[in-house]
Amino acid sequence: MTGTPRTAPEPPASGSLEAFAGVSAAVEGGAGLHEVVRAAGRALGAGVVVLDASSSVLAVACRSPEEERTVLAGGDGVRTLELRVAERRVGELLFRLRGTGSEPAPPPVDALLRMAGSVVALEVDRSSAPERATEAAVARFLDDVLNRRATDRDNIVARGRELGTDLAAGAAVLVVRTHAVQPEEGDWRSRVLVAAERAARRVATGALAAAVERIAGQPRPDDEPRRRGSEGELVVVVPGADPGPAARAQSTVLRELESRFPNHRFAVARSRVASDAADLHRAGAEALLAANVAEARGDQTLAFEETGSYRLLLSAMSEDPRDLEGFYAETIAPLVAYDDQYETALLRTLETYLDSDGSVAGTAQRLFTHRHTIRYRLERVRELTGLDVGSSDGRERLGLGLKAMRVLGFALPAGPASERGAEAGRVPGEDPKSR
Repeated sequence: MTGTPRTAPEPPASGSLEAFAGVSAAVEGGAGLHEVVRAAGRALGAGVVVLDASSSVLAVACRSPEEERTVLAGGDGVRTLELRVAERRVGELLFRLRGTGSEPAPPPVDALLRMAGSVVALEVDRSSAPERATEAAVARFLDDVLNRRATDRDNIVARGRELGTDLAAGAAVLVVRTHAVQPEEGDWRSRVLVAAERAARRVATGALAAAVERIAGQPRPDDEPRRRGSEGELVVVVPGADPGPAARAQSTVLRELESRFPNHRFAVARSRVASDAADLHRAGAEALLAANVAEARGDQTLAFEETGSYRLLLSAMSEDPRDLEGFYAETIAPLVAYDDQYETALLRTLETYLDSDGSVAGTAQRLFTHRHTIRYRLERVRELTGLDVGSSDGRERLGLGLKAMRVLGFALPAGPASERGAEAGRVPGEDPKSR
């Protein structure tokens, strides 16, 4: 008897429910992230690349290096699917449908695409769990050390070695400040932290990086939005007694961040080397002071040794800043409040006047403003602070008040009207005295 010839079953069509079942099977079988991504590529009929939250490549499922480059470059037909677990962004899935012959492939059903994305996101999250645990341990360690909750040298050194660094000979501290110059989506601060740590480790083995809430006990009151770094500090600890690696790490970190984040401004500050691990909290305070001064000056890099007379205020800032804050409140704070309310430039005028050795003509030239306007502003400074810039004592107290403001990390007044793109529809406040 002649039977009917048997034919092999057709493979499931790309984008079908049967094709996506292979993704779940790879997860259930514990095949690992790379096999899960390959299964997703087969299910989609696409070249696939998975990135982590810092935009680093985790896994690739492409037929050729050319296809991989096209997907990574975001060429024609490349789509992006954000990977999230419990509202936490864990990465991105990039894919480009292949099609057959001259016909483009039909897009997968959205529900099936979301299902595949969810499965891949869970696998990415599971595979990165040990790394996140290490990141959390580093953050706890640096927070304890820089805020003097860990003070025993042997304990600090032992905990450091558990995290892969040797602090027995001491270390230096970097503080990395970053500001987006235009709105950014996602957790870009985490991406900056990862990039800074990788850059530092290229020149300094064992460098540790983390985001810490504060350094050396400096208060961050919730009702003080003007303080720089109020969202926390990005800190890099560079081990070793030689200051050379820390200096190289400082410049390397800045170059890396500028190349990877062109829409941000950066300042990277560096402490001296603390030869005793128990003194790392003081190195953190030095880096913090340098970061505050660098931002006030508009510098991209600054070492503590380069802060000049600001160094004299370190103890007041790190031990008990209340006296320093009180001096700031008595001298400069009224000018800050006035400039904020009326969008005037009293503080900038005072700074320029002091930098011009008390010359009204020099101040007017630097600010491109008439001398009568400068004199009027300086008179308003006297009325608001009770200090006369025409006297040496008044100039000295106001100059120290400006230094206190910078050391404490208070930003200059910069309301919405001064931000790029916010001019439309804004009606500036008016100085009532100018009417």
